[in-house]
Amino acid sequence: MAQTTRIAVTPGDGIGPEVVAEAVRCLETLRSKHNLALEWTRFPWPSHAWHEDHGESWPADALDQLQQYDAILLGALGDPGPIDDSSRYLLPDSISLAPLLDMRKGFDQWVCERPARLLPGARQYLKDDRAKDIDMLVIRENSEGEYVSQGGRLRQGKPDEVATQMEVFTRRATERIIRYGFEQARRRATERAQASRTRNFRTLDGRSCESQVCVITKRNALRYWGDMYTEVFEEISQEFPDVATHHELVDAACMKFVQCPWAFDVVVASNLQGDILTDLAAVLSGGMGVAPSCNLNPTDPDMPSMFEPTHGSAPDIAGQGIADPTAMLFTAARMLEWLGRKDPTLGLAGKELFDAVAGDLAEHGGEQRDTRQIGDAICDRLQA
Repeated sequence: MAQTTRIAVTPGDGIGPEVVAEAVRCLETLRSKHNLALEWTRFPWPSHAWHEDHGESWPADALDQLQQYDAILLGALGDPGPIDDSSRYLLPDSISLAPLLDMRKGFDQWVCERPARLLPGARQYLKDDRAKDIDMLVIRENSEGEYVSQGGRLRQGKPDEVATQMEVFTRRATERIIRYGFEQARRRATERAQASRTRNFRTLDGRSCESQVCVITKRNALRYWGDMYTEVFEEISQEFPDVATHHELVDAACMKFVQCPWAFDVVVASNLQGDILTDLAAVLSGGMGVAPSCNLNPTDPDMPSMFEPTHGSAPDIAGQGIADPTAMLFTAARMLEWLGRKDPTLGLAGKELFDAVAGDLAEHGGEQRDTRQIGDAICDRLQA
């Protein structure tokens, strides 16, 4: 019998508890249906509510507690809403969102993966019919770069205040994220071939490859780390002659994400630039309401990875029971697929959940349904 897999469930703020509740219902359905060796614990932190009661976003030993789990399923952090309540307890983003960075760094979740594929039923924001072919994986370096939180403020609040924010890039982190990008491109090509969905990308020397990696920099202005990314990208590409390569400056990438997003396959970017590009990719593939996100540590099995929807806490609709849980359910499916590395039955359950959510989206995309109704529909599909 497989060892029990343990999940730490952290609903968080705003609509987080609402959409997480539906994800947990789906997990319960799958566990009962397949007798999965799966259990979870719900934590009331990090959250505004915990901070209001305790003066901190989470306990001092929060990371130690979470490390005992195989994965973390997070709802959302940020403004808890309702937005029309001017007296609500509200923290600045630098405090309420800090646990995200703490978990990513504390557990060395050095990969942020955000798939962007326009599924049937999802809203198509681009008029061009080729938008239906959007199928990219944006991989964001998640451990360093622009988000190292090094810097400070001198003479705070004074007219001559000075703020500094340092960026740190290491060759080790650069090599591992770029190599991971190539590995995922090769894996995606294999999966597409098995599903008879082969794609073709041209190389600079005229060859045709079934996958591509595009590296993003701003090397014309941020030359030091940009040049290092470029050099490492070229070196590692020699190990993957079957994968086409491409480079874009981040501003040009934003433009081409809108002009021709179907031309991209795997995109590798720095922490900040990847953060921006992944939100744009999410909208191109149907919007924040359908976009999952994964913070992964592929190299240390003793460290939990964290799974969260791309959307935030949505304080404008929090507490109304109308939040769309689709992104959260796709995220839970990705979590199960990831946990399937240790327990293949969980991977199969993840695929089943993904298919159920995708089927519901295809049938009911565009309809106005409340949170519970969507959860009911997915559970019904899982039980069928």
